[in-house]
Amino acid sequence: MSQKLKIAIIGCGGIANGKHLPSLSRLEQVELVAFCDIISDRAEEAKAKYGSAESKVYEDYKTLLQDASIDVVHVCTPNDSHAEITIAALEAGKHVMCEKPMAKTAVDARRMVEAAERTGKKLTIGYNNRFRADSLYLKRICEEGELGDIYYAKAHAIRRRAVPTWGVFLDEEKQGGGPLIDIGTHALDLTLWLMDNYEPKAVLGTAFHKLSGKENAANAWGPWDPKKFTVEDSAFGMIVMKNGATIMLESSWALNTLDVKEAKSTLCGTEGGADMEDGLRLNGEKLSRLYMNKIELGSGGVDFYDGQSESAPDTEMRLWIDAILHDKQPVVTPEQACVVSEILEAIYESAQTGKAVYFD
Repeated sequence: MSQKLKIAIIGCGGIANGKHLPSLSRLEQVELVAFCDIISDRAEEAKAKYGSAESKVYEDYKTLLQDASIDVVHVCTPNDSHAEITIAALEAGKHVMCEKPMAKTAVDARRMVEAAERTGKKLTIGYNNRFRADSLYLKRICEEGELGDIYYAKAHAIRRRAVPTWGVFLDEEKQGGGPLIDIGTHALDLTLWLMDNYEPKAVLGTAFHKLSGKENAANAWGPWDPKKFTVEDSAFGMIVMKNGATIMLESSWALNTLDVKEAKSTLCGTEGGADMEDGLRLNGEKLSRLYMNKIELGSGGVDFYDGQSESAPDTEMRLWIDAILHDKQPVVTPEQACVVSEILEAIYESAQTGKAVYFD
């Protein structure tokens, strides 16, 4: 492997330009050598901003993968192509970071896990909310047992009116769903990771199309077109784990509520609780009195994470590259991400059938 990891970006749209490219460009250990998009102008623009004169531009990812000098591929395409491109990249000998969710379907997610095992290449999924300062601190709290046995949790992904109206977000065929698979996936991943519990037993879910048909609706990115809004506007799930722990997952792009929070978790354990309502708050009982502590995250961090000096995407990319260079397990493993996809799919199935979905 060369001194600098040579990285290719497949899909040069919003998430590539908003997260992957800026964070990767700040790392000395990498070189952005290839940019691919079915719209060639987007790839050219990404190269002009983040590449070099020697960087290559592609419209076909299969041609890009023939370049043996590329070490790492980042997949930043719509959900329905995640598995196809990721598996091809792994089989071409590349390490892969794929954007969340892992895949459109659970079957495809499992195929991705199998491909990583078969090829021996590293695979991770872009769940960047694990790398926030509050998430990292709370993970340490959980690992040290301060909350005890976490038996009840809430995974929050609620927007009041923030429906993404660009790209393919409203296209069920391309995405596989709406807010549940888009932002609910972040909240669920964060909650499962904090609990360190990846053994679901049963899921009961509901999904709604209550506000999607409204004309000229108030929305952060302008009114949506009801004719193109083919995914749910809200979805909710109750997840029971094999050890009895229960998670309530709430997700919505448009909901008549003032209780708005996204990619946050509430945890309740036998020794204490935690939430992300107002920063990071810990609660419990001591000497027959209840207490609530708010953690000051700006004044220091955890281990080598120093406060707010590094953004979550920057930390995510740095640790991903470090895992490759030093042959370590990525923070987000494909096996963990696959469980997230399996649970999301079960919620959709339950919403359609009106019945609970049970895992083997």
